[in-house]
Amino acid sequence: MLSAFTSAFRTPDLRKKLLFTVFIIALYRLGATLPSPGVSYTNVQRCIDIVNSSNADNGVLNLLNLFSGGALLQLSVFALGIMPYITASIILQLLTVVIPRLEQLRKEGQSGQAKITQYTRYLTLGLAVLQSSAFVALARTGQLFNNACDQNDPTLQIIPTNTGLPLWLTLSVLVLTMTAGTGVVMWLGELITDRGVGNGMSVLIFTSIAARLPGEGWTIKESSGVGKFVLVILLVLVIIGLVVFIEQAQRRIPVQYAKRMIGRRMYGGTSTYIPLKVNQAGVVPVIFASSLLYLPQLYLQFFDPNNLKGYQIWIQKWLADPTSTLYIGVYFLLIIFFTYFYVSITFNPTEVADNMKKYGGFVPGIRPGKPTADYLDFILSRITLPGALYLGLISVLPNFFFIWLDQQQYQNFPFGGTAVLIMVGVGLETVKQIESQLMQRNYEGFLR
Repeated sequence: MLSAFTSAFRTPDLRKKLLFTVFIIALYRLGATLPSPGVSYTNVQRCIDIVNSSNADNGVLNLLNLFSGGALLQLSVFALGIMPYITASIILQLLTVVIPRLEQLRKEGQSGQAKITQYTRYLTLGLAVLQSSAFVALARTGQLFNNACDQNDPTLQIIPTNTGLPLWLTLSVLVLTMTAGTGVVMWLGELITDRGVGNGMSVLIFTSIAARLPGEGWTIKESSGVGKFVLVILLVLVIIGLVVFIEQAQRRIPVQYAKRMIGRRMYGGTSTYIPLKVNQAGVVPVIFASSLLYLPQLYLQFFDPNNLKGYQIWIQKWLADPTSTLYIGVYFLLIIFFTYFYVSITFNPTEVADNMKKYGGFVPGIRPGKPTADYLDFILSRITLPGALYLGLISVLPNFFFIWLDQQQYQNFPFGGTAVLIMVGVGLETVKQIESQLMQRNYEGFLR
């Protein structure tokens, strides 16, 4: 990896791309720390300190805060980060299977993909308006910090009302600012993709998570001591090694293309393979499962925590506590379910088999058409199981860290689960792109 980056800096055009990417990342981090108009930055910092000291659990908000690099709880200009774009992309990817028009656009190639990208941008801005409005409402009622600030100091106001301006104007400007920030983040990500190195959206997520590592590591050291901190670092290295190994693992299905005479030229006769990754679904099942498990916590927020009924106490004990055995078990099973669900809608064995048959390709020993589709479906179902188990185990690791460290504040634990999956995946993808571009510029061929 280091040799690839060193060689890239020695290549003039790649060096420009790397420096441009670093410049965009710096702009992104600047916007993530810039307070939005109408928000009391001092009160927000006091609330964050209160939450950290009281070990309050913010549920899935901590996951969103992790993806935004800590900007969400500060209600900064880039508070929403890249999550609205990710949500919009997932929604359109799911709708492609349901809506024939979107499926037709996907098959039209580059022009159809450009249209889908345009739809994704519109949906991103719409989701940004909804999410920013929701977070502003949570900030006004104190639920953004799980009411920890109100219980500690009722005079704290994240959005002050004594500014002399109408409240509706302050809230409207705040929502518009956060929505515009999402549009700028989306534009910065596309700039990295077009003129930088790597996938822009993935690089920004990587940056957001990496920005939190030093602070969270220091918190673990201060709260649990040097001994546990060293053990956590060692476990992190083991987890990273496991993630790298599984992310690189794939089942290669050999494909042979028959020779065809087109005009006076002979085409085909080549051998290739279809790479089926063990983790074909990526990190999407983890996001789905986390969002679904947030619903019980969201339901409890509508009731007084000191006056809960019997079944509500049961929900609070078993489905809203990340250290409970039922929560961990349900989380693990949901990840396995969503892994199979997402793989089934993103990889269509029948379509792959038909494309192979159209261009004269076949799997050795398997007849083209339906037998090939059945064979690919069988192989995919076999390798999806270890991939789902791997995703589930990696994702529940932070929950065991909560129990071991005896701290609820590690709900946003950045050294395991989703964070490691994203960071390792983005890192591997970026290094592969750099190496492929270096190979194009330094390819020597067989004759020298």
